[in-house]
Amino acid sequence: PFRVEHPAGGYKKLFETVEELSSPVTAHVTGRVPTWLRGSLLRCGPGLFEVGAEPFYHLFDGQALLHKFDFKEGHVTYHRRFVRTDAYVRAMTEKRIVITEFGTYAYPDPCKNIFSRFFSYFKGVEVTDNALVNVYPIGEDYYACTETNFITRINPETLETIKQVDLCKYISVNGATAHPHIENDGTVYNIGNCFGKNFALAYNIIRIPPLQADKEDPINKSEVVVQFPCSDRFKPSYVHSFGLTANYIVFVETPVKINLFKFLSSWSLWGANYMDCFESNETMGVWLHVAEKKKGRLLNIKYRTSAFNLFHHINTYEDNGFLIVDLCTWKGFEFVYNYLYLANLRANWDEVKRQAEKAPQPEARRYVLPLTIDKANTGKNLVTLPYTTATATLRSDETIWLEPEVIFSGPRHAFEFPQINYKKYCGKPYTYTYGLGLNHFVPDKLCKLNVKTKETWVWQEPDSYPSEPIFVSHPDALEEDDGVVLSIVISPGVGPKPAYLLILSAKDMSEVARAEVEVNIPVTFHGLFKRA
Repeated sequence: PFRVEHPAGGYKKLFETVEELSSPVTAHVTGRVPTWLRGSLLRCGPGLFEVGAEPFYHLFDGQALLHKFDFKEGHVTYHRRFVRTDAYVRAMTEKRIVITEFGTYAYPDPCKNIFSRFFSYFKGVEVTDNALVNVYPIGEDYYACTETNFITRINPETLETIKQVDLCKYISVNGATAHPHIENDGTVYNIGNCFGKNFALAYNIIRIPPLQADKEDPINKSEVVVQFPCSDRFKPSYVHSFGLTANYIVFVETPVKINLFKFLSSWSLWGANYMDCFESNETMGVWLHVAEKKKGRLLNIKYRTSAFNLFHHINTYEDNGFLIVDLCTWKGFEFVYNYLYLANLRANWDEVKRQAEKAPQPEARRYVLPLTIDKANTGKNLVTLPYTTATATLRSDETIWLEPEVIFSGPRHAFEFPQINYKKYCGKPYTYTYGLGLNHFVPDKLCKLNVKTKETWVWQEPDSYPSEPIFVSHPDALEEDDGVVLSIVISPGVGPKPAYLLILSAKDMSEVARAEVEVNIPVTFHGLFKRA
């Protein structure tokens, strides 16, 4: 499956500005949409890649566009609206980039005089609220988010923006990831950097309870469950997601660090953005931390392994005194986001390939963490599970050195944006994961992976660029993979219609139906299926 080339460069359409829709449009269905599939696929991504003549430079800078495919009685409609964040509204009002984004510095207002500009140097950074990464529920409400302290409540029916929420007002975190865990009762867990004891940096796990009978906004009842220490008191690691089981929380601390001295200095003095504040620690490797979820107690076990970048946990589960931690890793300490500038992603195919060859190599891995340690076993592998080749070796300094079992690997071919049958199998032993196949960072296939046997199933068509696959379980499912997989695909230059919603059988990744639309759809990162 690793032969496909993209000389026509159709993937560039993923990074093109589009207009929002004033009302939903009907999609043209081929095949048959299962009648049991009722509800909405909601997804987020960038939709505006420049403001007037000012370009955004990084994949994570474009202004947030919220997409919705509605499924009802075999019919499909598509709708999209820009999220009315402060960043978007002010850009529209002033016709320039006003808020500094992840990789784009917003220049001071040219209309202001030298005095007011001088004073704005001391105001500190206005943190972006550009909610382009994911959408998730808290209680009965839905929020679009990025990775800062701001989340944006949206209406999942109309896609209208309701209000901005500042998490700092409710809980002690400087930000939160776009990958909360949501338990079946509606409890939300997330992780964020914070200032810990005596000014040292730390990471807080926060819990937002489900909606109670009093109907009060659950965010008002947020609490910190546990605090993970930081390997460097001045330089927190970048954290994108974490692992959760019935009894444990797993936090993987990678060598991609945020330099707080740079982050807190006045960006306007040196024209900086968020990307400028990252650096790599070339010697620490990766540290893994485990806490007991219910007691909020850290396990005093120091897990160590060699350097990788980590964005997405696949799943985590407990087995016989071990934690199995499945991850989509990128080998090495150089920050993968360095390769996600739009100029790189929009380059011609040969140049795209040339860039990706220098980047960290992707690999899906299984790590196994022993939860009880007997000092008598120093120097030995502590993993006794029969089905894995992953090891955990107790060293004389009482650290535990981990070596992974590789569950998917192909040169410059990533299994990324992993999804599982989340409702039934999150935090539990499982067999299947669905992912987006990145070919030199270009998304060109959908992949199902059996994590036990490593068997794969692939959907791929020439010059077609899919999004993260979302698994939707059949209402009467008996097996883990009874259901469908949903993905938004763009196929510029293939047929008359530039994009479609693809429905695959989750069993064998064969096509069930597609619903074509007459408009291009730019890249989306994450989302969910909301049942009707």
